Amino acid sequence: MTATLISLISILVGIIGANITAVIFKKYSFGIIGNTIAGVFGSIFFIKSLGKLGFNPLSIVKLENINYSLLTINLIVSFLGGTLAIILAKKLKEKLNKK
Repeated sequence: MTATLISLISILVGIIGANITAVIFKKYSFGIIGNTIAGVFGSIFFIKSLGKLGFNPLSIVKLENINYSLLTINLIVSFLGGTLAIILAKKLKEKLNKK
């Protein structure tokens, strides 16, 4: 498994996180396309900012071996990134509509 594949899987998990959040909490839904976009950007933002702690894709595949504990942390952070992105986007939309 390469770092690129791990990055793509992380983005997919972020998309899933955003869409699951929108299904569970209907008030945060932006439609399937909006949820997907929020999931992509949330996942990328969280992995890029928090990945410096050591669970970025390059650290996971260091020395041609997969560190499954780091992979699990990476996927959890991606899921949470997608979830938080959709919640924060909805809060931002509500705040902008009040003005």
